[in-house]
Amino acid sequence: MTTDIPAPPADRPRLLLGSTEEVLGAVPYLVGFHPADSLIVIGLKGRPSRSRLHLTVRWDLPLAAPNLDRIIPLLRAERSGQVIVIGYGPGQLVTPAVDMAVTLLRRSDVTVVDALRVEDGRYWSYLCSRADCCPVDGTPYGQEAGVIAAEATVHGLVALPDRETLERSLDPVGGAERLAMRRITARVTRELRDRLAGCGDVEGLAAEFVADGMARVRAAIGTYASGGRLDDEQAARLGLDLAVIRIRDEAWALVTDGTHDVHRRLWHDLTRRLEPRFVPPAASLLGVVAWRDGDSALAGVALSRARAVDPGYSMADLLMHALHHLLPPHALTDRMPTPEQLAEEMGSPRAVWLLPMLALLEEPEPPSG
Repeated sequence: MTTDIPAPPADRPRLLLGSTEEVLGAVPYLVGFHPADSLIVIGLKGRPSRSRLHLTVRWDLPLAAPNLDRIIPLLRAERSGQVIVIGYGPGQLVTPAVDMAVTLLRRSDVTVVDALRVEDGRYWSYLCSRADCCPVDGTPYGQEAGVIAAEATVHGLVALPDRETLERSLDPVGGAERLAMRRITARVTRELRDRLAGCGDVEGLAAEFVADGMARVRAAIGTYASGGRLDDEQAARLGLDLAVIRIRDEAWALVTDGTHDVHRRLWHDLTRRLEPRFVPPAASLLGVVAWRDGDSALAGVALSRARAVDPGYSMADLLMHALHHLLPPHALTDRMPTPEQLAEEMGSPRAVWLLPMLALLEEPEPPSG
């Protein structure tokens, strides 16, 4: 069961939706891809005559009732008292889910503005029985063209063909690029093992490693902010740095509302390029950035990638729990310390901080060919 909850942040462009066709034209840009076998609830905010889109939630179909129940606390927390319910797929799959959703919403005093089924470029309304405006064979609508699609594209919103395309966008690099990354990672980890073996002051080494790692995080953010890209050695070293939770949390604390695009490009790039055992921190950082940016479809894919490598990775587990329970991004971001607060809370670097990274150094290196 997949649940996506893109809750638009304040700086996300607001698409003006004046008709059913415009609502349906906006949906792929709101969830990031053209949905299929999906139930979508669009939450509206404001007066009935001047309501605006506020949040969008998507579930895979068939639907489980406990997953749907979580929408009510979210709508109340976000003060969204009106919704549009849309099911994508054949009637035998969509109708039971839409009926369940409409019953739950009305029982909770949420106004259902419309309830639709969409299939093969046509839509039907469950709330309209007038043949003159809601014909039995459905109403055709343009899935790609239109003002909404053009406006969304101008604002940089993307609608991929389907969720599988979104998942493939995070596939690891292959071929010569993978081979080069594997070789440089092996060299970087070997150098660090040799350095540790000859070290007489592990506490001093920890302090130096953490300081260098935090500097590399900031330098990487600056590189992507200027349109650049890390080379393979820089990427491999940063991947090793992020295995230290203090350094990863520094990167997390540096995610601000004005830097989402930079962080997204950085952590998306590293999620694809790093050797698998180093992926969970970068993928989790991509997850938190996408979630804060209102793109919970990408967030879910990134967090799943992290958990596929390390099922117990705590940051990925925390964020996935938040997504599954439909928590809005500010539920965690409001509690996230600033880099200065983080430094004060955690204090001076200690050798024990290096243990997660040392465990990765002990893993056998894959063949270089």
